[in-house]
Amino acid sequence: MAGNTFGRILKVSTFGESHGVALGGVLDGVPAGIELDFKAINIDLQRRKPGQSKITTQRKEDDEVEFLSGIFEGKTTGTSIGFIIKNQNQRSGDYGDIAKAYRPSHADYTYDQKYGFRDYRGGGRSSARETSIRVVAGAIAKQIIPKMSINAYVSRVGDISLNVPHNEIDLGEIEKNIVRCPDADTAKRMEDLITDVRMQGDTIGGVVACMIDGVPAGLGEPVFDRLQAELAKAMFSINAVKGFEYGSGFEGSKMRGSQHNDLFNLDGSTKTNRSGGIQGGISNGEEIYFNVAFKPVATLLMPQMTIDQNYKEVELNPKGRHDPCVVPRAVPIVEAMAALVLADYYLINKTRRV
Repeated sequence: MAGNTFGRILKVSTFGESHGVALGGVLDGVPAGIELDFKAINIDLQRRKPGQSKITTQRKEDDEVEFLSGIFEGKTTGTSIGFIIKNQNQRSGDYGDIAKAYRPSHADYTYDQKYGFRDYRGGGRSSARETSIRVVAGAIAKQIIPKMSINAYVSRVGDISLNVPHNEIDLGEIEKNIVRCPDADTAKRMEDLITDVRMQGDTIGGVVACMIDGVPAGLGEPVFDRLQAELAKAMFSINAVKGFEYGSGFEGSKMRGSQHNDLFNLDGSTKTNRSGGIQGGISNGEEIYFNVAFKPVATLLMPQMTIDQNYKEVELNPKGRHDPCVVPRAVPIVEAMAALVLADYYLINKTRRV
């Protein structure tokens, strides 16, 4: 199976399925001698794991990572870091109804068309459970670039939006509620909406915003490997992502150049940051910020008409444990993928000049 590896110097490869024995990863390119903060790795895993609140899937998994190689006496050795996360709470019987039927807007149909065979238990390889491995790799990547601060949060659920400019966000508020929205009143409205949608057996989408501070100027590889292009690829590799914009994004298309240009200060910084910290595909030293849009989860706990493998119409009544909204758990995944991109380009840059 192609497409299991991400990165150039810092490379992560993942393996495993939602209802298999374990998921795992191999992280190559980590410099030797980094004293790893295992507590920080575990915190990010706990932020992503299922069953953490009443508005997430109730599948119970400890999501404890077991490192197999590349670490000695708490420090990286410079060799491949191998690790696994064992699955503990599979209920494969919940997926019997979809063994021969395709969930609308899910990967069931496309996997069957590509491989002629699929693991229908929780989506198999297409399951978002695979992202637990990315979170481990991303947590290590953060420790390669400790001067860069990466913080994501939920800025919208359905039609409820956080109306606070990104540069006025109180980062200390993000983890104070189960939605991970840094405003208590907005978070409560989002939580109520997700709860209501869940009670109906339905799902809802949202937006995760991300801010990255402390990025030095010069990261990015023109022409095809622009920094924003790699960030976009990283975000679009996450399950359920439907959109990516950075800086002024689509709103910038409504402006004139005289309104949009970021004028320079004498020290090379800019008076505004509509560029989102990236110009010409290269970081300019300003804050990088972007938004990632997530669709509603495809698996609904309500009857839907679909087709089976014989292209006959059937009624689908899915069971199982599913998120009514993915964005609260997607926050650490967005951070992890951003960290992998920035750490990779940081290492690439070290080969560019003395």
